[in-house]
Amino acid sequence: MSILSLKGVTKGFGTGLDRATVLHEIDLEVEEGEFLAILGFSGTGKSTLINLIAGLEMPDGGTLTFKGQPITEPGPERGLVFQSYSLMPWLTVGGNVGLAVDAVFPRLSKAERAAKIDHYVSMVGLSHAVARRPSELSGGMRQRVAVARALAMNPEMLLLDEPLSALDALTRANLADEILEIWERDKKTCILITNDVDEAILLADRIIPLNPDGTLANPVPVTLPRPRDRMAMNHDETFKKLRADITTYLMDVGIAAKVAETRTLPDVTPIHGIPAAVARAQEGLQERFLNFSQLHKVYPTPKGPLTVVEDFNLKINKGEFISLIGHSGCGKSTVLTMAAGLNPISEGAVVLDGTHVEGADPERAVVFQSPNLFPWLTAKENVAIGVDKVYPRASQAERQEVVEYYLERVGLADSMDKGAASLSNGMKQRVGIARAFALSPKLLLLDEPFGMLDSLTRWELQEVLMEVWSRTKVTAICVTHDVDEAILLADRVVMMTNGPQATIGKITDVELPRPRTRKALLEHPDYYAYRQEVLDFLEEYEHGATPKPKPKVMAAE
Repeated sequence: MSILSLKGVTKGFGTGLDRATVLHEIDLEVEEGEFLAILGFSGTGKSTLINLIAGLEMPDGGTLTFKGQPITEPGPERGLVFQSYSLMPWLTVGGNVGLAVDAVFPRLSKAERAAKIDHYVSMVGLSHAVARRPSELSGGMRQRVAVARALAMNPEMLLLDEPLSALDALTRANLADEILEIWERDKKTCILITNDVDEAILLADRIIPLNPDGTLANPVPVTLPRPRDRMAMNHDETFKKLRADITTYLMDVGIAAKVAETRTLPDVTPIHGIPAAVARAQEGLQERFLNFSQLHKVYPTPKGPLTVVEDFNLKINKGEFISLIGHSGCGKSTVLTMAAGLNPISEGAVVLDGTHVEGADPERAVVFQSPNLFPWLTAKENVAIGVDKVYPRASQAERQEVVEYYLERVGLADSMDKGAASLSNGMKQRVGIARAFALSPKLLLLDEPFGMLDSLTRWELQEVLMEVWSRTKVTAICVTHDVDEAILLADRVVMMTNGPQATIGKITDVELPRPRTRKALLEHPDYYAYRQEVLDFLEEYEHGATPKPKPKVMAAE
């Protein structure tokens, strides 16, 4: 039986020539008790759609009905959980949940009210934190409060607007499992807005992609039996096919073709002596090594020295791409910042091209999780700052050619002169990538460069990164917590044990053909074996576990 019906729903914003239609002729029927996932890129209108269903927005055309009645305003029968927590900072966990209880059950006695608050706080596993305020909670705990508050309204339908996207991978997985347990127990109708294909497959009965033009694609039924186990699905052929089909569809409709090559690089040389011309990047290069030798990082604390990274040994070949992966707090970024010269080395050494790393230098370009652009400068001016320093003997015209070449390569040909403050997060990160490559560095260091972006934008920039890297073959290290990203990018995946005293626990050689695309990898017969190898390691070290160390694996010379 249909509980929610949308017929010909259209919604736009703006007026006159500036008006943009976000949703176009949406037809949707949602069955009672169904778990539906709506999947799409940022900016396709997913949140607008959920706001219409919640009654926070009204459509320009078409009809929305809930149980046969028009939706004209918000109502307690439709509980909404936003991407941001939206908690009252001066109230405790119990107080925030109590707001919803009071709104829906205003005549409860004091004891009945307390019991109902405790019930919903317990449902999301926060009984131990009922008296804490939001400032005392982690991001995952705050989002649990938001879920409890929505459940406390006892809604017939739960609307989840990317509730997990701001969380780290482990917290996200744990909260997704809790949402699934609540749904299976109460069988409330759920609509989940997400940009994560795996999350949608794990949770939903049906997945409907939302196209970039604001229309809904054909629904995709998820026939995997419940309960669904995240690890077991990696071996399930139905899961693999569904994942590949949805990924291929989203990439085909959402990721534009690469920027056409419109120029070549001038034959100019940076001060650290690496030819900048991409056409010559693979010609006549000497073999070069990056060597981490007995690397330690120790911080002083009131309780004595704390060893964060211990005995980190790794040799990296010239032109090799390394992914560095491990749980939060394992020292991945610490290793990267020592390699960049931004963090003093306590013991041991990092040697690049025969020279010890001491202090920052343009020969080691870093792309951080946050783009770190000068907001008052344009995209072109942000990239030019570094280029002007490393190409002092080039003419101004040649330096401009270098800047514009790399901005074109990352898909910003039409946005070079836009101010950084006006760019989206994805566009800012493109500028950061262009700036790093434009330095023609000996070593490219990437510290979770796509961690702040939604899954589908991350896919797009991974493709951009691989395309530009394939032209330069710069030696690169990428810190990530994303298993698929690690395998997609790397020649070797280096896995770190938990901290403190974190070190290399395992190294996996990724012998998959290049050039790589996400679509091709999902169809490769060896891909899921590599994925399982990394997942098994991470599961072994989950929740701060410290299993018995395995014999160290030495890197290839």
